[in-house]
Amino acid sequence: MIYLDYQATTPLAPEAREAMLPWLGGPESMGFANPHSPHRPGRAAAAIVEVARDQVAALLPPGGRVIFTSGATEAINLALAGSGRKRLAVSAIEHAAVLDATRAIDPALSILPVDGEGLVDPAVPIAAGTGLVAVMQVNNEIGTVQPVEALARNAHQAGALFLCDAVQGAGKLLPPAGADLIAVSAHKLYGPKGIGALWVRDGLELAPMIHGGGQEQGLRSGTLSPALCAGFGAATALAASRMEQDAALVETLWYAARDVLRRWTLNGSAEHRWQGNLNLRLPGLDVARLMSDLRNLAFSAGSACASGSGRPSHVLKAIGLSDYDAKASIRLGFGRYSDLRELKDACERIEAAAAAQGV
Repeated sequence: MIYLDYQATTPLAPEAREAMLPWLGGPESMGFANPHSPHRPGRAAAAIVEVARDQVAALLPPGGRVIFTSGATEAINLALAGSGRKRLAVSAIEHAAVLDATRAIDPALSILPVDGEGLVDPAVPIAAGTGLVAVMQVNNEIGTVQPVEALARNAHQAGALFLCDAVQGAGKLLPPAGADLIAVSAHKLYGPKGIGALWVRDGLELAPMIHGGGQEQGLRSGTLSPALCAGFGAATALAASRMEQDAALVETLWYAARDVLRRWTLNGSAEHRWQGNLNLRLPGLDVARLMSDLRNLAFSAGSACASGSGRPSHVLKAIGLSDYDAKASIRLGFGRYSDLRELKDACERIEAAAAAQGV
């Protein structure tokens, strides 16, 4: 099996796994202790949580605090509900975690359009009275990188907060400058599933979404997992140290894949993008048949969160594709642990299978 679905999830880094193991111990060790308990094992567990918090914070802008959550979806919901802002504006290509959460708060929310490359105009008008603007750093389906610093500045000029879903960009690109709230997820940067974080700008107060024992700075009650925190922290520290190395590998992989699939049309900007995301279309392609013919390749027909719905991707529709072209698109994702030879082989098989369909 060749894995080409890095946007859905990334492999767990060996360093992250090693960091987790001491906190997964049985009764003979004390690694299982509750980090909210005052005894010595509990204090040791609490200490590793704080080490991890510092590691995650180092990957994000200065001047903010990190709140651990169960993942980016919870972080986004905490940011939106906790901010208390009722009039919202989001880009047309946000992840469902943002789109559905904002619609629940503001059914009449404003949708900020994107151009044919999947980019929001940094000078897009923000309606008077808007309380919060949400635009993601890197799109999970087409890989476009938004001008988040300029968009944040535009939102602030309109008196709104700026929330950035940085799930696909964290650990790969510099953090989104100017944001008030940033959501990240461990399993998209080679960490474990089940943990994420919300970065909150200093001076910004949120209301809790989960009530109970008052853990996690009073914003997210519940017992933290030291193992998940340790894995998240180790993954972010590793990502920070390897950012240039990982980007160079991804660039090599990108050009190798494009060389094989040169007749396919790229969806999204070729310039403003994370190159570990390759979303392509071939008119007339039967994607379901392609995936059935290539069961030893793990790739996506779109966002993994919406796969199986049968609906054309809202992202591809937003950049102007017809239903016909949207349904003839595939997404390949690769990164740190991808092998160049395997990627070329996978692309050659994809090309051959498409040609066998007569397209």
